[in-house]
Amino acid sequence: MKALLELQKLDLKIERLRELEGDIPKQKNKYDIHRKRLAEELKQREQRYKGLQVEQRDCEGEIAQKQGDIRKKEGQLMNVKKNEEYTALLHEIELLKKQIDQKEERIIGLMEEIEGAREHFDEDKKRIEQELKSIEAECIKIDAELKEAVEERKATESKRAPLIGGIDHGLLKKYERIRKSLKSGAAVVPLAGESCSGCFMQARPQEVNMILAGSEFHSCSHCGRLLYWAPNFSTASAQIAD
Repeated sequence: MKALLELQKLDLKIERLRELEGDIPKQKNKYDIHRKRLAEELKQREQRYKGLQVEQRDCEGEIAQKQGDIRKKEGQLMNVKKNEEYTALLHEIELLKKQIDQKEERIIGLMEEIEGAREHFDEDKKRIEQELKSIEAECIKIDAELKEAVEERKATESKRAPLIGGIDHGLLKKYERIRKSLKSGAAVVPLAGESCSGCFMQARPQEVNMILAGSEFHSCSHCGRLLYWAPNFSTASAQIAD
């Protein structure tokens, strides 16, 4: 009988370790979210920096195109005979020059913005790289913790076979059936006063007397758990604590 309590003690530990194996990887979820946020932040900084560079190149291209238009129109001035056409070309040339001035002013402003964006990008990149290193270090710790839990669970499971050999086959079968139906928790519980400490329902007087009188297990008529009287088993007090 004591062997069954020892087996349950072992099984409960295995159960906790399995839960731990499932919970430990979840700790990495917050780090995955953090990684994505950092990657998005760096991407936005880079897009801002590169976007300004593209705008500068576009302005330079437009200036070159307008300068070409000016040269073309200046060449046309030599062939114009009417004053109206000559005046219109001069107006177009003057408008192009003003547009070029505006683009050149914008380029000067862009150069300052690009320098600032580059500095911010470099600073953020260094900061984010450090944060990612910290995240990676934490994930390595989590992986080590998971590995340790798996190894401990396997080592604990290896101790089941010797205990099973000392338990009555019928009792073991009943124990395993109850464990399966409960999904988790203890299948063998002590009597608490006159109640089952598993479902907290009061046992029938006849059941209580049988449990108190002997060193055997009796099923709870409410939840099906195996009941025992703790003083009858020297290891009873430790069956759930460890």
